Amino acid sequence: MDNADDYPDFIIPLANAVAANEVEGGIAICGIGIGAAIATNKVAGARAALINNYFSAHQGVEADDMNLICLGGRVTVFAAAQEFITVFLNAKFAGA
Repeated sequence: MDNADDYPDFIIPLANAVAANEVEGGIAICGIGIGAAIATNKVAGARAALINNYFSAHQGVEADDMNLICLGGRVTVFAAAQEFITVFLNAKFAGA
């Protein structure tokens, strides 16, 4: 990673790809995750949330059709991030 890189340079193209159904979902990471969630949700068709627990990782998909998960790279430990991502990827929208 280059210090000149800014997370929106990567997150906005990801959100556009998800919104256009070019990819099924996305994982957006920045320092604490809030900026990633805000930037992602500016793209029509992107539905993202900052995730910091197991329940929200699947409930966001099942109840709200979340299609991007946002994580804080500085505040989410690796094992938790793996768990949240796995749950997110395996969750299905209930259609309610």
